[in-house]
Amino acid sequence: MTRIDFYHLQKASVEDALPKLLEKAYATGKRILVKIGTEERVEFLNTHLWSYDETSFLPHGSKKDGNASMQPIWLTSQDDNPNEATILFLVDCAKTDVENTHLFERILNIFDGNNQESLDWSRKFWKQLKSQGEECYYWQQDDRGTWQQKA
Repeated sequence: MTRIDFYHLQKASVEDALPKLLEKAYATGKRILVKIGTEERVEFLNTHLWSYDETSFLPHGSKKDGNASMQPIWLTSQDDNPNEATILFLVDCAKTDVENTHLFERILNIFDGNNQESLDWSRKFWKQLKSQGEECYYWQQDDRGTWQQKA
């Protein structure tokens, strides 16, 4: 069964939270697919991941870079999985069908709690998944920006 985690951003931006979550996922040695709402944001985050921290390195690429099958982390706005990832990140209101969740071991839906569209989509997705009997977990940032699991 796929584990699905919802990360409710309240203090940090996607640009701040995504690299830290990707570092943890990358440390597992599994391939990662990051599905992002628009192609413009794909390229923005692709560039951002090269420069967010001088002491960190996350090997990644996008359509612009090519060689998808060689990339441990692939950024896209499409429904493809060219690097055969087992972990899926959904960012900036990127969507996946409930019927496709079984294609991944883990899904992380990162959503901005200050963006109504993102909040509405995440609530809808949560309800769909729960009605299908999926294993879902909800994480919210506290005042210090630390993730706290909520019931």
